[in-house]
Amino acid sequence: MVVSRTREPGLYADGGGLYLQVTHADARSWIFRFMLNGRARSMGLGSLHTLTLAEARNKATECRKLCLDGIDPIEARQRVRSAAQLDAAKAMTFDACAETYIEAHKKGWRNEKHIDQWRNTLATYASPVFGALPVQAVDTGLVMRVIEPIWGDKTETATRVRGRIESVLDWAATRGYRQGENPARWRGHLQNLLPKRSKVQRVEHHAALPFVQIGEFVASLRQQNGTSPLALEFTILTAARTGEVIGATWDEIDLAERAWTVPAERMKGGREHRVPLCAHALRVLERFRALDDKYVFPGGKRGRPLSNMAMLELLKRMGRPDLTVHGFRSTFRDWAAETTHFPNEMVEMALAHIIDNKVEAAYRRGDLLQKRRDLMDAWENYVSRP
Repeated sequence: MVVSRTREPGLYADGGGLYLQVTHADARSWIFRFMLNGRARSMGLGSLHTLTLAEARNKATECRKLCLDGIDPIEARQRVRSAAQLDAAKAMTFDACAETYIEAHKKGWRNEKHIDQWRNTLATYASPVFGALPVQAVDTGLVMRVIEPIWGDKTETATRVRGRIESVLDWAATRGYRQGENPARWRGHLQNLLPKRSKVQRVEHHAALPFVQIGEFVASLRQQNGTSPLALEFTILTAARTGEVIGATWDEIDLAERAWTVPAERMKGGREHRVPLCAHALRVLERFRALDDKYVFPGGKRGRPLSNMAMLELLKRMGRPDLTVHGFRSTFRDWAAETTHFPNEMVEMALAHIIDNKVEAAYRRGDLLQKRRDLMDAWENYVSRP
């Protein structure tokens, strides 16, 4: 057989189980075919571009020797590769795996804040304990050293850190950087070592202003200067979340329709949410129309939105460190429940809450924009009365 001239597709035997496989003129490779324990198998040895005939014959000879001892050469090669991967993993630290994982997944995450939370929580809690260690070395004892100290006082944070460590270790196992069970998994593992979240987690509600005080607060808010006060007023008037407001862009605003459409990727529930805009919310928007081409509430740097801490800092300057921005959603919810006759499902829809029941499903056949407009107009009237 003249190897260099063999171009016709087919299998060409060299002897001793070695074949040249030609799929087309430029795709030629070496195959070793053998029988072991009554089972016929084929093993790729490499491309003709890589292995000469002599080298392919040497490899075939090695494979025949393994078969003579009853060893499957395919499985033997896999064991060698696995050992090499484990050796490489000794240089692949947990921190390196975590950063690679984040880079691989960040395009599918909602926003930059979520990416920062991943990096910051792992850097704060996991990295000091085993970040510089080979990812293969991370075991249950090391994971417990991270999670156990914060499980009682920072249960929500501990839960997120545990889940993120588990995801990184799963990724590392899939990439071949570690072997064995995942020491950060909860079910059937850490749940045996830590008390249930419900037993230790303290439910902390966002500090909310009583609805009877909202008029006085908004009157004081309208005396403040700058972007933050107007952004906070817009947040109150729309009963929206902080992230939804500061990330709002002008292409989401329909001034003619008097509506703001928040896309699914920016919503906590992953569903598009339309918000009817009351008269005062529209006046707030008019103040910002010429300031930035992209963001409704621009930050200090051109092309960047308002900081997610800006409104919280404003509350502190106003002498109300006891309040949170998110708490105004509770204020709206309490006002609607106690002083109006708007259906509960409509109020929940205004808050973009996801409640899986038959009644809400009936309401979700449409988004009740016009009826919710009446609700938000009533809310505007209420907050505008000191």
